[in-house]
Amino acid sequence: MATIDLQAPRHISDLGVPESMTLDIVLRRALLEGHTSTMQLATALAVTPYLMESAVEHLRRQGMLEVTGLEGRNHKLMLSETGRTTAADRMRLSRYAGPVPVSLGDYMQAVRGQHRQPKIHHDTIRRAFTDLVIGDRLLDELGPAILAKGAIFLYGPPGTGKSSIAERLIRVHEDAVVVPRAVEVDGQVITVFDPVLHRPVEPQPKGLDPRWVLCARPSVIVGGELRASQLDLSYDANAGFYAAPLQMQANNGILVIDDFGRQSMTPDELLNRWIVPLDRGVDYLTLESGLKFELPCLTKIVFSTNMEPSHLADEAFFRRIRSKVLIPAIEDQEFDQILLAVAASSGVTVAPGAAEHLREVSREQGDGDLRPYLPAVVCELVSSISDYEDMDRILDVAMVDRVAGIFFTHATSMREPAAQTAD
Repeated sequence: MATIDLQAPRHISDLGVPESMTLDIVLRRALLEGHTSTMQLATALAVTPYLMESAVEHLRRQGMLEVTGLEGRNHKLMLSETGRTTAADRMRLSRYAGPVPVSLGDYMQAVRGQHRQPKIHHDTIRRAFTDLVIGDRLLDELGPAILAKGAIFLYGPPGTGKSSIAERLIRVHEDAVVVPRAVEVDGQVITVFDPVLHRPVEPQPKGLDPRWVLCARPSVIVGGELRASQLDLSYDANAGFYAAPLQMQANNGILVIDDFGRQSMTPDELLNRWIVPLDRGVDYLTLESGLKFELPCLTKIVFSTNMEPSHLADEAFFRRIRSKVLIPAIEDQEFDQILLAVAASSGVTVAPGAAEHLREVSREQGDGDLRPYLPAVVCELVSSISDYEDMDRILDVAMVDRVAGIFFTHATSMREPAAQTAD
């Protein structure tokens, strides 16, 4: 965990962000909720009830909030007329009414304090990939690549499991990190925590500042849909606050750029965007005001592609990537092992000779070698055919041919037969 104090603050002055920002967020939240309470506001703003009581008392003295009832120490609240007018004014500047952000300084300290190389060896790698069939040679290349500084470049023909491997690299980390719900920069709010990308640890540690969430190290995966705008701050003009870019959300974890070379931006544009983060471990972002600020970029970047590397970048760029790992096609034994494992989980019985015949068909009608994705596809089709015809799920030689006729693309003539000419 980070070296900063992550105990829940008890006073507004201990939040590390402008007091006026905190009070404005309280006002906006109260306006949205109408009738609310101290506990509701504390939960929505990710602060302790004690701190919220202090904020409420401050706004009461200003004539912004009125107490309408009391349940124990939980005050029932609503905005006064002055409070509603002020809150509406604040809404025109920003509609942010979520968790109170942490300061940029605290965020930077937390990221740097949590950055560490994993202590891994062969057994660690084997545990991380226990649900995949991977040879020892490849595992022994992946291990040092993870330990080495800088990015990883995974390449090889389509369907060899690069994406599956990249997704599991984060498993070598067996600890957790804190992720801020939001960060304040120059009076602006940047949201960071995303429940889609971040997986909270349950239960959360007692006493942890609720503005932080203890999560498994993040693993952010993007593919051909990646746009240049996703690597910069995203400003919502209507809402008046920012969303963090992908690399900020992936800090202290990994960022996988899958299908590298198939994005709308050119490989050169994407690669040039990463030169500074790869060389220096920092990134520079810019607010709408023009203010540029630095923040740590301590994420493991993984490029994955089935394109020829020489077509993507020059040698100068590849010198910046220390680890290049080829993910080749698999051998017969590995293919059969995958087939039997997938078949067992799918309720498919593999008849004698079926695996060998499937390998032959795959090489003849496919790409000429064996790919680890094929057994899952075959078992899925076997299950569909068998269920449709109300028969047992059995993969035999005849079923292999039937599945191959469905799955593999066969060249056919679309031309109409030539007209017969009279003698």
